[in-house]
Amino acid sequence: MKIALIAHDKKKVDIVQFVEAYQPIFKDHELFATGTTGLRIQEATGLSVHRFQSGPLGGDQEIGAMIAKNEMDMVIFFRDPLTAQPHEPDIAALIRLCDVYSIPLATNMGTAEVLVRGLDRGDFHWRTIIHKQER
Repeated sequence: MKIALIAHDKKKVDIVQFVEAYQPIFKDHELFATGTTGLRIQEATGLSVHRFQSGPLGGDQEIGAMIAKNEMDMVIFFRDPLTAQPHEPDIAALIRLCDVYSIPLATNMGTAEVLVRGLDRGDFHWRTIIHKQER
């Protein structure tokens, strides 16, 4: 599965620790991330991560485009709800696209853990069925 990993500045340490904790699961999937988040994950884990621009420079929109083309299967986005973000409209658009295209989305560590454990159990097999139907 293709998994997007995004984190606001104050949440980057959290997402790196999260990926480290679940590295045995993440290693079996294609990982995508916005700029600095992806770099930090790569450095900490050695996992291969396709990196987009940083969020404010269009990375959120690049991930959104993949969602709109049904090329992303899950989004883990550790948001900082207490800090204003200059690219808030892009963030809202990304979340809206996840809802429109039924892409599982976690915006905090608690929900991300549920999604990753479900991924490990095979709960997202329906995404592979959708991909096969598109061919």
